[in-house]
Amino acid sequence: MTKKNYSPEFKARIVRELVEGDDSVGVVAARHHLNANMVSGWRKQLFDNAQVIFAQDQRIREMDEERRGHREEVDNLNRIIGQLTVERDYLQRSLGKKLDELGL
Repeated sequence: MTKKNYSPEFKARIVRELVEGDDSVGVVAARHHLNANMVSGWRKQLFDNAQVIFAQDQRIREMDEERRGHREEVDNLNRIIGQLTVERDYLQRSLGKKLDELGL
């Protein structure tokens, strides 16, 4: 007999049903034709790894702040590039006029 694999979504749905409802592990497992020990193991996995979920939330916030900082830096660099482009164009036009006046 081959071992059946359940998707993370399915496992989460079963454990959520178990945690949110009033039914025991055995009742929830029987309702879905699952082994009670397996369902109990899924619940244990969830609670043992809950800190990972909360750590991910913190990391997501940190990444958002980092992205905002990068966006501000890119905006500032684009502003500087624009200013330098205007200055370069002005100097090219001025030099061109002077060279024309000098006949060069």
